[in-house]
Order: sequence, then structure tokens, then C-alpha cells
Amino acid sequence: MMDLSSLTAISPIDGRYRKQVQHLDEYFSEYALIKYRVLVEVEYLLFLSQKKMVDLSDKTAKELFRIKEEFSMEDALEIKSIEHTTNHDVKAVEYFIKEKLRTIGEADVLEWVHFGLTSQDINNTAIPLSWKHALEFEYFPALLNLNSELRLLAGEWKDVPMLARTHGQPASPTRLGKEIMVFVERIENAVEQALYIPVSAKFGGATGNFNAHHVAFPKKDWIGFAGEFVEDILGLQRLQFTTQIEHYDNLAASFDSLKRINNILVDFCRDVWTYISMDYFKQKTKEGEVGSSAMPHKVNPIDFENAEGNLGLANALLEHLSAKLPVSRLQRDLTDSTVLRNVGVPFAHIVIAFRSIEKGLDKLVLNNEKLEADLEENWAVVAEAIQTILRREAYPAPYEALKGLTRGKQKIDKKAIHSFVDSLDVSAAVKKELKAVTPHNYTGVHPDY
Repeated sequence: MMDLSSLTAISPIDGRYRKQVQHLDEYFSEYALIKYRVLVEVEYLLFLSQKKMVDLSDKTAKELFRIKEEFSMEDALEIKSIEHTTNHDVKAVEYFIKEKLRTIGEADVLEWVHFGLTSQDINNTAIPLSWKHALEFEYFPALLNLNSELRLLAGEWKDVPMLARTHGQPASPTRLGKEIMVFVERIENAVEQALYIPVSAKFGGATGNFNAHHVAFPKKDWIGFAGEFVEDILGLQRLQFTTQIEHYDNLAASFDSLKRINNILVDFCRDVWTYISMDYFKQKTKEGEVGSSAMPHKVNPIDFENAEGNLGLANALLEHLSAKLPVSRLQRDLTDSTVLRNVGVPFAHIVIAFRSIEKGLDKLVLNNEKLEADLEENWAVVAEAIQTILRREAYPAPYEALKGLTRGKQKIDKKAIHSFVDSLDVSAAVKKELKAVTPHNYTGVHPDY
């Protein structure tokens, strides 16, 4: 059997693209899952002490802080070794913490570790917490940085007129910067919606009713206790009515919000790809690179293609996650556990896509000559302007007159448009106004940015 390397990894996430996403280990690896489980178990025991349920010595508290703050790969391997015996991953974490406390002579507090809890009280807080951190420290900063780059390009290209195309056909001219701002605004709106989605957790004992907690301490307000722990200590939203597991509706909503943002970026990649194919953009070349094994002239838009492919993979996985996770038989089945281990995979594909888009944007070189030539070749697009001014002047049937001139004709150039204007029964001032309209200046208005 071959050792795992970038060449032997089955998934390109852990192979070809490893260097781009290896920092995501901190949130989505087996090591990360164990680390977050340990974090929740330690914080729970410390909170029990804070609420005077258990008396922890300074030495014990110091050791607990050390366990969570200095958690290492060696610690994770020790827990995996314990799991070989327990055949239960969360129980292995409990035994690991107990052994650490036993080592410093604190055997009297051991049974307060994992007190009254089921494994899903740990998993359904650890995984949402890792997801929350990944969004806050990785996803949103990377996306907003990408959107800032788009905004800068929109400003750079603010005054560049461009032929618009609807249904693939020449349409009323626009400005390139404004077309980039369309995506900036879409992303901003989608991010705002995504930020409203709470990251929620389940914390309530075996079937969500604090059965064990309540029978041991019937006078204790366990609902208030759990709410304070989950919300104030962990920074998550505690769901009030659950089975053994979280119902994952908010997590599914979060996945769906990422899917929508991915779709916006797919749309952007396809537009830029098309502009490159239309020669509106050239691409910077790098010494030694080739675009084709057979055609030396090619400079392919590979970064936008790579991004589109990775965004598509991410969406396929996010679709399954958001459809599957909220569905569980009765008070729980185990299908969520298998699926949840894969939430980092679409996240990694998204990160790769972000970087591909940024790389592609950095290669773009505006081809003003082609943009101007396309405008000059399509004087028919000023027909809308002419007929609208004629409507203002109460000229009879202006739309029909322009339709007769322009629709389906092989060539409508400046000369043809000006000849048409000269034939109109309007004042010289209006004719001058009509002739002043060109494909290059007929670009409308939009909010400043």
C-alpha cells in the first residue's frame, strides 16, 4: 500500500489542491473534530464549576485550560488510540480528559466529565462551532476580499462603454464597470442574508429532555443552564425542542446560502469567460506556460473554468447536505454522523474557486479597441434612443418607423442612422439632438460607486 501523498490521495482536495486548503485542517479534519469535542467537554466541566455544581481546584482548572488551549496532534492520536478500545469516538474523548485529570491526582471530579450528556450534545455543539469559526475566519473574509477586488475593477472600468447583449444579441450599450457592480451588489446582498442565519446547537441529554440531569438534580433549572452555556460560553444558538440530535434546519439554510453565492460566482465566471472569448479581455501570459498541447497560440481562460468546476462540485455536495441532514428517523438515526464528516469538502472547493477567480482577475487586460469596434459595428442599438426622443416629440409611430429601418437588416451604420434622421419631419434642433446619440455615449445612468 502506498503512503498518502499529493500523488496518492484519492481526493484532489488532499492531493492536487492540498497547498491551497491545508489551513482548513483546523476546522474540518478528524483532528479538528476531536479538538472541538475536547473544547466543548472542557468548557462544560468548567461551566459546571462556575455554577457551583462541582468544586474544581485551581490545579484542575489550570489543567483543563491547558488541555483545550494546547491541544496537539499527539493528544488527538492518544484519543484515537483509546477509540480503538471503546469503538466510540466521543467516549474516547471523555476517557482522555479523565485520564489527564487522574494523572494530576484529581480523581474525585472524574465523573463530572460528560455529566448527564449524550455524544450528540458534544457533536452537535462541536460541529456547529467549527462551522461558525470557519465561516467567520475563512469564508466571509475571503469572499469579502474577492468582492472588494471586483469593486476596485468596477471603479477602474467605470467609464468604459460596452455593447450589451440580451439573448446574445446587441442591446442598449452599458458600461463595463456597472456590469461588474451587478455582481458586487448581488454578493453583498447574499452575504447579508447569510449572516442572518443563526448557527444553532443541540444540548439537552439523550433525547433532548435533560432526563439524566433532571433526575439527578430535579430542582436545577437545566434549561436555563444549557441556554447560558451554549449561547454565552460557546456563542451558538441553543434549540429548545430537539430529539437526540439537532434538526439541522439552520445548518441546511447556511449550506443553501453558500449555494446561492456560488451560483452568483458561476454566473460571473461564465460572463468573464464569454468576454474573453469575444476578445474584450486579453490575458497576461506567464513564461513557460502553454495553453494547448497542440495549438501554441492559445491562452485559455482556465482560472474561470477551474472556479466554475469547483463551485459546481461544492453545490452538488451542499445540495445533498441540506436535503439529507434535516431528515432523521424518529428520535435519531446515524446517517447524519456519516454526512457531517464531509462538510469541509464543499467548503474546500469554494476556497479553491475563490483563489482561481482572483488569479483569473489578475490576468485580465482590457482590450479597448475591440470594445470600441463592437460599438461602432452596432449603430442599430441607438434606435431605441431615437424612437424614445421621437415619442417625446409626439412623432407618429416612431417605434414602427425604426423597426422598419433596423430589424433584420444586414448593416446599419452611422451613415444609415443619420440619413434616417435627416428624413424625419422634425426640427433642426431635434435632428441635432438625435445625431448626437452614438453607441459610445448611449450608456444611460446608474448610482455612483
